[in-house]
Amino acid sequence: MCNEEKKKEINNERENIKEFGVSKISEQLDHIKILPIIGQIEGHMMLPPQTKATKYEHVIPQLIDAERDKNTEGILIILNTVGGDVEAGLAISEMIRSLSKPTVSLVIGGGHSIGVPLATSAKYSFISPSATMIIHPIRMNGLVIGVPQTFEYFNKMQERISEFIIRTSKIKKDTLNKLMLATDELLNDMGTILIGKQAVEYGLIDEVGGISNALSKLNNMINKSQDHR
Repeated sequence: MCNEEKKKEINNERENIKEFGVSKISEQLDHIKILPIIGQIEGHMMLPPQTKATKYEHVIPQLIDAERDKNTEGILIILNTVGGDVEAGLAISEMIRSLSKPTVSLVIGGGHSIGVPLATSAKYSFISPSATMIIHPIRMNGLVIGVPQTFEYFNKMQERISEFIIRTSKIKKDTLNKLMLATDELLNDMGTILIGKQAVEYGLIDEVGGISNALSKLNNMINKSQDHR
């Protein structure tokens, strides 16, 4: 190994230790692609540098590579997000749902706001017992022009999100709307907090579990898909 390559490897290890606490990061677990979605979902507007974020322009090429890569047989999505850019989150969700390969999601800390459709986008979903999911209507930030067209825009955006969640989970439309418009749980806001098994009881998530459950399920799905070929 030449000095330049050795120096580059050392720098990469230092960067990994700084960012992740370990010297090497493996996003590929044998035949399984690991896709972490953490912090805020960053869309068209850049977030402050001190904010932990998942950039949609980083996730999209990873999903395309996973779909094209013959060695990738399944994708495990690990979620701990407070939400973020609605358009970007919904775009990622639709891409995950359109993958031909088996997908499993696991909510380990939180799947809030746009994190809800990200969790339901996989073909099977898990939530850890202490993890939370917050369902609430789209919030309006910044300057809002008080005209009917503005309301119609946000209404259509909310319909797109609700339709996706209903299409990719077992929750009923009336139940989702009721949870979304509740006024007795969130301070100065509408919405509902679901903890662990509550998300399963409402049909939002398929099962309560952890890493071993998610990997076992994904491997079973991979084996079944190979049997059908």
